[in-house]
Amino acid sequence: MKAVSIETGEGSKAKRVHGVNRGISVFDLVLRIVALVGTLASAVAMGTADQALPFSTQIVNFEAQYDDIDSFKFFVVSNSIVCVYLALSITISIFHIIRSRAGKSRVMLIVLDAIMLVFLTSGASAAAAIVYLAHNGNTSTNWFSICQQYTDFCQRSAGSLIGSFGAMALMVILIILSSIALSRR
Repeated sequence: MKAVSIETGEGSKAKRVHGVNRGISVFDLVLRIVALVGTLASAVAMGTADQALPFSTQIVNFEAQYDDIDSFKFFVVSNSIVCVYLALSITISIFHIIRSRAGKSRVMLIVLDAIMLVFLTSGASAAAAIVYLAHNGNTSTNWFSICQQYTDFCQRSAGSLIGSFGAMALMVILIILSSIALSRR
């Protein structure tokens, strides 16, 4: 049997596929860590977004906080949940580096990554809509732009979207990579 596999070259092909899957698994681990940092930074940036205007009085307080808007609360919660998921999925990613031929856990990661991608997309989209309204307003409904008064709050909330949308792109790449590694198995 060994002589036949050496002559046909099947042994070297299996090692090559094993090495490619290991490389994909290492890249998967790196992308998960970068996505974790992106979601964590987004949640922290939005969660600490707060600004009070200097002309507030004792009767009227002009202050903007992330928890005043439900879309921003959902954004922080969704980014936090995805961040925790990414932290937990790092252990499975390390398992895939060790055992690159694992199939069932890759399928599980594809499904869970897709669910987390949808959750992350919904939170980021809801927050992006509010950030757009804060920057531009809506003249037909008489909603005025608040970013001329609350510049720090608007910059911080808009900046937090960058990490979340970056993490969304990384999650799409993670799903594609897991699918490629599964098909090469």
